[in-house]
Amino acid sequence: MTKKPRLWITRRLSDKTLERADRDYECVVNFDDRLYSTDELIEGSAQFDAILPCHSETFRGAMLDKLGTRLKIIANHSVGVDHCDIPALKERGISVTNTPDVLSEATAELTFLLMLGAARRAVEGDTLVRNGQWDFWSPAFMVGKQVSGARLGIVGMGRVGQVLAKQARGFNMQVHYYSRHRLPPEMEAGAHYHSSLDSLLPVSDFLSLHCPATPETTGFMTADRFAQLPDGAVFVNAARGALVDEDALISAIERGKLSGAGLDCFVVEPGGNPKLSKFQNVFMLPHIGSATRETRDAMGYRALDNLDAYFAGQTPKDLL
Repeated sequence: MTKKPRLWITRRLSDKTLERADRDYECVVNFDDRLYSTDELIEGSAQFDAILPCHSETFRGAMLDKLGTRLKIIANHSVGVDHCDIPALKERGISVTNTPDVLSEATAELTFLLMLGAARRAVEGDTLVRNGQWDFWSPAFMVGKQVSGARLGIVGMGRVGQVLAKQARGFNMQVHYYSRHRLPPEMEAGAHYHSSLDSLLPVSDFLSLHCPATPETTGFMTADRFAQLPDGAVFVNAARGALVDEDALISAIERGKLSGAGLDCFVVEPGGNPKLSKFQNVFMLPHIGSATRETRDAMGYRALDNLDAYFAGQTPKDLL
């Protein structure tokens, strides 16, 4: 009987994912769902053939020199891989995969929640009703910003950006986008391409980020960039917190340049930025863009598909 590869699942994944993993691998699962230290990740790398981590585990920097030689593949339960130094891992003979495609719908869906929540003053309205303070109404009461018919600017027209654009058309929004590469006309579906952010920002009544965090994009939403948006714009980020200069964002909110913001990610996670909590026009969620049962199952299965292919001597579909 062939010995099963030894797999370390570093966070608690969906029940269906764990059932399948236990069937095909010799598994050790972090049922306590605590965050492992760097030293524990190094120690584990010498005891397992594969690690199935999330974005919360980091494989970068000096710790890579200490990784055990037994570890052959890191099959990430995430699309983003900025927590992994892929070239350095490859040099050590360690394959890296991710889970694209399967979370696009859920993340775009949550992006629309952020957009609507910020535009229609959801935090302020919920607080009024929840605290028993709703004792007044007039035509001027709780007037927000209309999403339907507005101009939506998308930064990064990858999988999530394209799904968001499709959803936006259902609200009769005019879609504009900036991306490294222009989509073919049939994929644009009427969206307006911009070759630069300088062109996109001034026409974005709503601006939504959907690009990865790279050395080129880290902190790219600066005070100058926020200043280029139309007055009263709504800013949405369901991609990566590192894309945004949060002090510049706060300044834009304080000055009234932005009428609201919807945020699912922050520079510091978990925790977020407490300075943003004082604003009733900032709708915030704790990085749950892909957090649906269906998507969590699909992400887990996609990671296991990559592991299955690797240990069968095949090239994983999502090899990076």
